[in-house]
Amino acid sequence: MRSEEIRDLSDADLAARVTELQEERFRLRFRKATEALETPMRLRELRKDLARLKTVQRERALAATQR
Repeated sequence: MRSEEIRDLSDADLAARVTELQEERFRLRFRKATEALETPMRLRELRKDLARLKTVQRERALAATQR
């Protein structure tokens, strides 16, 4: 996901997307331990997407407390 797409999401959509990606990352990590992954780069992509989503969540939380 691009940062612009993430910033367009509502807070509820952002939280839902974080949960969804965390679950997908967990499943992929579990599969990686038991078998070879078709796309091992997906783990890296998920980790970076999660970081982007959490960064935007944190920015919004800080902006809300400064008001």
